[in-house]
This record gives sequence, structure tokens and C-alpha cells, in this order.
Amino acid sequence: MLTPRTELIANNETFRKLAMEHTQYAQRLDSLTQKRYLSEDEKLEEVRLKKLKLRLKDQMESIEREYRQHYGVNVA
Repeated sequence: MLTPRTELIANNETFRKLAMEHTQYAQRLDSLTQKRYLSEDEKLEEVRLKKLKLRLKDQMESIEREYRQHYGVNVA
């Protein structure tokens, strides 16, 4: 049985785009955290990416919550 998140990635274009964008932000953040020192621009980018990533996560969780309510899925 697929999880709601897996179902949504497979069948919901909006959710899939949000998930891909979230992954891209996470990868960029990972590359920034690998650096010993960040320039001022990189520090600003890090803060911006964290906010964007959080916003996407909130949107994805909202879609997932609606999916669960609509289909009566109680899996976390």
C-alpha cells in the first residue's frame, strides 16, 4: 500500500512540483552547510532558502491533510 505522500507525488502535479522544488532547496542548503565559511550573500541565501523550504513543506502538508480527509486515510 502506498503512503499518501507517495500517492500524491505519483498523481498530483502540484504536489509533485512542490516536492521537487523542496528537494532542490534542500540540496542547495546542503551544499551551503558543507562550506566552512559563508559569504554575506550566501548567509542571506541560506535564510531565504530555509524560509522557502518551510513554506513549501507547509503547502505540501496542507495538500496531504486534504487528501487524508477526502480519502479517509489515517496513515502518518
